[in-house]
Amino acid sequence: MDRKKELKQLYKETPIEAGIYKIENKQNGKVFIASTRNIKTLNGVKFMLNKGGHVNRELAQEWQEFGEGNFTIEVIEVLKKKNEPYFNEKEELKKLEEKWLKEYQPYGERGYN
Repeated sequence: MDRKKELKQLYKETPIEAGIYKIENKQNGKVFIASTRNIKTLNGVKFMLNKGGHVNRELAQEWQEFGEGNFTIEVIEVLKKKNEPYFNEKEELKKLEEKWLKEYQPYGERGYN
């Protein structure tokens, strides 16, 4: 029981990081690029996909069709927070997401965005 408490405490102490993640279909190479203000929530994204309830219907449908084992979920960049009074995390995260959308171009046949 002590180990469980230790892990719980460690989880709580881990700083919340924002970043950009990619979900890639290994069968057809399609990708989905998105941002999150809390990287810890990626398990929730996987859970939603497994239940067929993701906001991106095409991605959710292909996840069900191909199965979880044919997809990878990875963090491609963590937002570097600046200790400045006017630092806007949400705005900076949006810029970072746009950078990666430009890089991958995950539209149409190439992706789910």
